[in-house]
Amino acid sequence: MSAHKTTTTLHHLVALLSRESDQLLLEQLGIGLSQYKILTTLHEHPHVQQRAIAAALGQTEASISRQIKLLKEKGMLVSPRNPINRREHIADLTARGLRIIEAAEAILDNYHRTFFSNLNQKQHKQLDELLGSIHKSVCQLQH
Repeated sequence: MSAHKTTTTLHHLVALLSRESDQLLLEQLGIGLSQYKILTTLHEHPHVQQRAIAAALGQTEASISRQIKLLKEKGMLVSPRNPINRREHIADLTARGLRIIEAAEAILDNYHRTFFSNLNQKQHKQLDELLGSIHKSVCQLQH
């Protein structure tokens, strides 16, 4: 398979999985995939600025700001001003935000499990290693 064909297949797969994951989260939890990604980023990196979230997710600060506003309205996070720089806001999860992350992970794990059930343990490990290697290479190019 050529690199172009592989990349095209990966793009298509990501688009399909993202669209379905977004729909599942919206139906069952009232949040979209992009909001889930923000919540998980905050869980992994607490007290982070919106600019850092945008950089980590490859999105604009404006889009992150809009999503954070929605998540604040839903009681999933707080975003007080940075005491060092009053123009900046630092986002933090609430207990509700943590519960939503856990629920979303269970929903997505259950959904994605069906795609990997036909792989044996060795194939699953190989897939993880290959994707990890590709991910590492792409991330190194970005920095």
